[in-house]
Order: sequence, then C-alpha cells, then structure tokens
Amino acid sequence: MDSARTEGAVAPSSGRATPSAGPHLAAEEDRRPLRSVVVFNPVRVDDLQGRQAAVAQALSEAGWPATEWIETTADDPGAGQARQAIADGAELVFVCGGDGTVRSTIEGVAGTDVPLAVLPAGTGNLLATNLGVPDDPRAGVHLATQWGRRRLDIGDVDGQAFAVMAGMGFDAALLDDASTELKAKIGPLAYVLSAVQHLRDRRSDVQVGLDGRAPVRRRARSVVIGNVGRLQGGVTLLADAEPDNGQMDVAILAPRTLGHWVALAWGVVRRRRRIAHMQVLRGSRITVTWDREQPRELDGDVIEPGRSMTVTVRPGALLLCVPQPEQTPDLAEGSEHLAEG
Repeated sequence: MDSARTEGAVAPSSGRATPSAGPHLAAEEDRRPLRSVVVFNPVRVDDLQGRQAAVAQALSEAGWPATEWIETTADDPGAGQARQAIADGAELVFVCGGDGTVRSTIEGVAGTDVPLAVLPAGTGNLLATNLGVPDDPRAGVHLATQWGRRRLDIGDVDGQAFAVMAGMGFDAALLDDASTELKAKIGPLAYVLSAVQHLRDRRSDVQVGLDGRAPVRRRARSVVIGNVGRLQGGVTLLADAEPDNGQMDVAILAPRTLGHWVALAWGVVRRRRRIAHMQVLRGSRITVTWDREQPRELDGDVIEPGRSMTVTVRPGALLLCVPQPEQTPDLAEGSEHLAEG
C-alpha cells in the first residue's frame, strides 16, 4: 500500500479526547502574574546570563515576579526538577534546552494543571518548531504571559513522554548521525546531509498494531508516530495529525529506491493528500515491531535502540502555552505576533 490513507487505515476521530482537551484560556478575572521557574540545561544554553537578563526584563514588563532558574543534571534531565518545582508551589514551568531537556520536563509537568512554556535553546527544538517560537527568550515569555493555553495529548513509551512524535528506523538514524557541531553551524541542513547517508539503508519487515487489532505488515524504512505534523526543519509530514483528539497518526515509509524517496519527498513538500510509498494509520495504542534492532527517537531525542516500541496516548495530559488557544491542528497559528512581544 503506497498511499497516504489506504485500506486498513483508521478513520480520523471527530470527537475530542476529554472535556478538558482543546483550547484553555483563563477567565479575565483570573489572569494574574504567576510564580514561575525555568528548568534549563547548562550544556545546551548559550549566553546564559544574556538569556536570564532577557527573561527577567520580559517578566518585569508583564508585571510577573522574577523567576528561579533550576539546572538539569546528567542523572535528571528535567523531570525531577519540574516535579519538585511544582511541589514547591511553581504555577508555570519554563523549559530552556534542547529536545531531550524539553521532553524530560514534559514528563515532570504532565498530568498536572501547571502549564509549560518553551524557551528555545539547543540545536533541535522540535516542539518549539511546531509552536512557531523563535530563538528569542523574550518571545517565549511573551507566549506565557499572553495566556494562550491548550491541553494536548502526549505519548508514553515505557514511562518516557513525548509531545510531538516518535520514530523508529530512518528518521531516528538521521537524527542520531546529525552531529551537534554540524547542526550548530548549518542548522536544519545538517539533517538533510545525514538523511542522504541513509537513503540506501535496506528495508526491514515491520508489524504495526493498532488498538489491539490484527497488525499491519509491511517492508519499510521507517515508522513515525505523530501527535502533530512538523518534523525537524519545519517539514510537515503528517498533515492530518491533531494534537488533542486522543489518537496519533502513524506513517509507514516504504520507499525501495532513490526514485521512490524523491517521489515521497515531493509529495510531502507539496502537501499532497496521497503520498507515494507512505501509508498513514491512526490509533491510541500503537505497537511497532521490527525483525531487527532499529534506532529510536522521541521528540527528536535519540533513545536506546530496540526491536519494538509501544506508544500509549495520554489524552489531554499536557497544558501547553501556545500562540493562540484556538482549536486548530497547527499549534503555530498566531505565532507571527511573538516576535513583536
């Protein structure tokens, strides 16, 4: 099956995951300055003093109290710091770091009523890309103080959370091989160069099980499970993905030749409804099993390789600061005003 939606594909859900899912905006009388913390990765944050000064100024201009900056560690990359901050009374958590820091901090705030706001840093920032947040700490503060809130689903893989997408195979391999140094020098082009190295990797047998039904069997190069549509570099792979419908879209990429890759990439770039050599399914519990070990990633953060991955959707588990709280699949809608904040 070489089309975007095929026989066996799961029809999109028309309902919302929970009553709390979707846009969330505080009532006018409840809008007040919040006590906040910044969970940050000192290894990934450049010009820390400059960022701290920018955040302090933006908070002061918004009438918010000064924030506390909390470092992550190698042993605890964000989840523990976020949980402790919330236990100590934090009402909003900023996260400043790369994809791994953001993902771990999501684990710490998930399931609470404390919103998360992203201050982009590092070289990936897949969630920031999907939010349309520029690499300017003032824009991240403006996003939080404008009170755009939305409850999103997250995915869970063996206790590890993700908000954007998970993958096995080609996509994880290219992320793994794009060095931090190269990404810092040439940005998203580093992923293109890494991808070229893996275009001729051989396909493998894979089974994709959805919500307990009989698995779909394919020979494929990659499986991507998406809550929202944008990949690294801002490329939209899953145009129909909805971040708060209680399900995730599953793309099975099965090109055999370089020509197939070109056809697939052209379909993605042109945002066609049916894309050659790619099948899209949908489910709330997804099990992916390969015939051999594959690289794996969660939200652009490469994790340990394995032969399988089981994703369980947690509906409405993350309260996220977004440019606008409207109920749209594109979380970046309205982000053009952030640079003005």
